[in-house]
Amino acid sequence: MINVFIVDDHNVVIEGILSLLQNSPDILVCGYAQKAAECLNFLGSNAADVILMDINLPDMSGLDLCKTVNQTHSEIKIIALSTFNQISYINKMTANGASGYLLKNITKEELVQAIKTVANGNTYHSFEVHEIIKTAKTKSENTPILTKWENDILKLVAEGYTNNQIGEKLFISTDTVDSHQKNLHTKLNVNNTALLVRYAIENNLV
Repeated sequence: MINVFIVDDHNVVIEGILSLLQNSPDILVCGYAQKAAECLNFLGSNAADVILMDINLPDMSGLDLCKTVNQTHSEIKIIALSTFNQISYINKMTANGASGYLLKNITKEELVQAIKTVANGNTYHSFEVHEIIKTAKTKSENTPILTKWENDILKLVAEGYTNNQIGEKLFISTDTVDSHQKNLHTKLNVNNTALLVRYAIENNLV
C-alpha cells in the first residue's frame, strides 16, 4: 500500500484528489494539509510514502517546503501538483528534490501512474510537462554562449539599472557597457531593452 499525503490550500483540489484516489486498491490517502507548517507537523509523527505538493501555499513556497522535506525525510517521494507550467518552477522543484511534476489538468490514470512510478524510485513528468522540458532543452541548446561581462550586464539591465549605473557597479566605462549591450542585441537577435529583459527572465538569469 502506498501512503499518499496531500498539500494544497484549496479544499476543492483536496476533495478532487480524494475522489480520484478513493477506489485505487494500492493507494491510501493518509492525510492532507493546507499549509506547509501543517505538513511538517504531520510528518513529525506520521509516515507517508508520497506527497502531492502544490507550489503556491499561504505560509511557505512549495519550492522551499519540498527542499525541507527532502532534507528531513529523504525517504518520502514528492510530486509537484501545480498550475504553474513555467520551466523555472519545474527545474526548481526538481533541484529541491521532487521526483515528479504534474499539472492540475491531469487525468486520474496519469495521477495513479505518477504515484506508483515515484513510489518505486523513479521519476515521472506528465506529458505536458515532458513537452515543456523538451522544448526548453532544445531552446537551451540553441542559445548563444554569453561572456561573463555580457551575463553580468544582462542581469543588471533586467534589474532596471541604466547603462551609467551598470558602469559604476562593474567599474567599467559607459562606452564599454554600450558595446557589450550591442553585442547582446546581436547575439540574442533582439533590438531593444524590453526584449533583453524578457530573455533574462525566460532563461532564469534574474
